[in-house]
Amino acid sequence: MKNLNIKAVLFLNYFVFAILLNSVGTVILQVQQNFGISKSGASVLEGFKDLPIAICSFILASFLPKIGIKNSMLTALFLVSCMCFVMPFANDFWFFKLLFTIVGVSFALIKISVFTSIGLVTNTDKEHSSFMGYLEGFFMIGVLMGNVLFSLFIDDHNPRSTHWLNVYWVLGGISALSFLFLFFTKLDEHEAKSEKTDLLGDLKNSASLFSYKKVLFFLLCAFLFVLVEQSFQTWTPTFYKEILKVPTSMSVQAGAVLAGAFALGRFLSGFFSKKFSWIYVVSFCVVGFAVSIVLVLPLTHNIHIDINTTWLNAPLVVYLFPLMGGLLAPIYPSINSVILASIPKYLHSAMSGLIVVFSAIGGTIGSIITGFVFQEFSGQQAFYLSLIPLSLLIISAMFMNKLKINPKQ
Repeated sequence: MKNLNIKAVLFLNYFVFAILLNSVGTVILQVQQNFGISKSGASVLEGFKDLPIAICSFILASFLPKIGIKNSMLTALFLVSCMCFVMPFANDFWFFKLLFTIVGVSFALIKISVFTSIGLVTNTDKEHSSFMGYLEGFFMIGVLMGNVLFSLFIDDHNPRSTHWLNVYWVLGGISALSFLFLFFTKLDEHEAKSEKTDLLGDLKNSASLFSYKKVLFFLLCAFLFVLVEQSFQTWTPTFYKEILKVPTSMSVQAGAVLAGAFALGRFLSGFFSKKFSWIYVVSFCVVGFAVSIVLVLPLTHNIHIDINTTWLNAPLVVYLFPLMGGLLAPIYPSINSVILASIPKYLHSAMSGLIVVFSAIGGTIGSIITGFVFQEFSGQQAFYLSLIPLSLLIISAMFMNKLKINPKQ
């Protein structure tokens, strides 16, 4: 029962940040319309989100268990709750930069804490992998619900309306409730701490991770995956609005469909990770996603969609594009679980920090490159570029699979 309560807290906290973190695609679309920001200018919001994640993760990962996993999560929830209650009054682009900076810092605290906690509430490698898959799946449910929630506040008839900012009253309330739920839940953090080391020793332990080739190839995999994932998640609403010419609310809802496909894929990864080796799951997903890009993107050229189009009468490609996310989804939890299960629990915080750092850098670079190519060339060409990191990803995963973590490596 104790583990069940803790797991529920981890799911809820991840859900909250799924909405906030992945609202960047919707916000990028809206600030272009509300404040006349260019695509390349709006794309920096990804950096304001991801760079604080990377910096804070790098600084805090080694000694976060000594600060306290629960205390870190409470701090994160408090910060985003306060910022959400400020956002309805936003009247300039800098508000959004500040919002995503705070969301980034807070998510660094949450993700390291959550990833570290998984090892505390699971007992076997397969249980760890399965729970990771389900947790990441629930994260995508949060992304889906967030897109739907934002779409309900958008005025399709007045693109310059800022009524959509009222959604942050709801998000602030959810964050505050999560804070209270966590505050009254107990978490045994003993195993996450290395009692034999001080701060300097923790930093040395963290640095030692770079001596393992398996860790290095994993970090490359994480970087490449998030580079592709964030490109699609962040720019799907803009792609639907400007390339497919669907209404704004429907463009945001397309992000929800993409998130739903991701959620399904990650829930399935929780199941398949018990049946098959992770490398088979990852290889199948990478190849399948690459093939779907080659087959689906050509269908988006020269397409004409009526202004009154809805999900009930849209062309097939409107559904196919976001459904590709189902193939991409299982990769991230699979590789994360493999590396975390390979190292001692007291190093999980440090490893989680590295995961967050390299994921954040990958997300920022992917979004900025996609935004630039989208603006200068076309949305289709921007997404075709993902075939390059996908090829490197599968090669890196194969090397990672062959390597072991041991003192002689």
